[in-house]
Amino acid sequence: MENKTSVSEFIILGFLSIPEMKYLLFVLFFCLYVLTVLSNVLIVVIISVDDALQSPMYFFLRNLSFLELCFTSVTIPNMLVNLILEGSKISFVGCATQLYFFLLLGVTECLLLTVMSYDRYVAICIPLRYTAIMSKRICIQCSAACWAVGFVVAAGHTAVIFSLPYCGPNIINHFFCDIQPLLMLVCGDTYWNEIQVIVVAGVVLMLPFILVLVSYVHIITSILNMSSARNRRKAFSTCSSHLTVVCLYYGTAVFMYTRPKSSYSLDKDKWFTLFYCVLTPLLNPIIYSLRNKEVKGALWKLASRIFWMQGR
Repeated sequence: MENKTSVSEFIILGFLSIPEMKYLLFVLFFCLYVLTVLSNVLIVVIISVDDALQSPMYFFLRNLSFLELCFTSVTIPNMLVNLILEGSKISFVGCATQLYFFLLLGVTECLLLTVMSYDRYVAICIPLRYTAIMSKRICIQCSAACWAVGFVVAAGHTAVIFSLPYCGPNIINHFFCDIQPLLMLVCGDTYWNEIQVIVVAGVVLMLPFILVLVSYVHIITSILNMSSARNRRKAFSTCSSHLTVVCLYYGTAVFMYTRPKSSYSLDKDKWFTLFYCVLTPLLNPIIYSLRNKEVKGALWKLASRIFWMQGR
């Protein structure tokens, strides 16, 4: 790689194409980032301190909020700096590190959403065995397995991408080091690398998505077979939030990472990428809190406790 690669650093353009809007974009993205951090930290805190939220479903929700907190922090702070500095440099190793953590957290979240769908399947379809199947030990093992697979996939993908020759130019037309913009800077033919990206993305995204679909086919069938309308509404409310989050995540991820290079449009794609880097991590805690009575109750209790302590 040292013989083929002359690039030692990259220049990240970010949103230099619209310099007149850089301060407006900075304020907007900064506010969204702060809201994302606060909302996800709040979900982690209330699940950790509230005894009523110690079930497996909330264990995985806490993990999801922690993942979203880390995921948005991999890209957004650096993007905010780039807006003020009007483009910034990042070292070759720094770019590889950013891509690695981006892939690690993205793959782990993908698998965690799959585990969460299985948790809902067990809770609704075989509720009498729920406690035995989704024990604390099993939940921890499932969470650890998601992180382990994410580590392996991210390490392999990053090693392949950064073993390719980069001879210049070194300008990344994006707001972080992502796969597609990097492939466009590679010297020589990247056909097989594109195929590899699509295949890996297809396996990592589509296989879990199929498992999610299978789980929800069984879940919906069980809900429709319930005799009580009240029980049907209650069962559907416990999985509707997760289903909404799954659609948001997989819809954007599949569009971004299962396309050939010929269909890339970096000027448009980086705006689309903002959806799952900024909006999705912000929307997830909102979706879960607004559609979940137990989470709203825990938020109210926490707020009441804080106001009571301040009033003493």
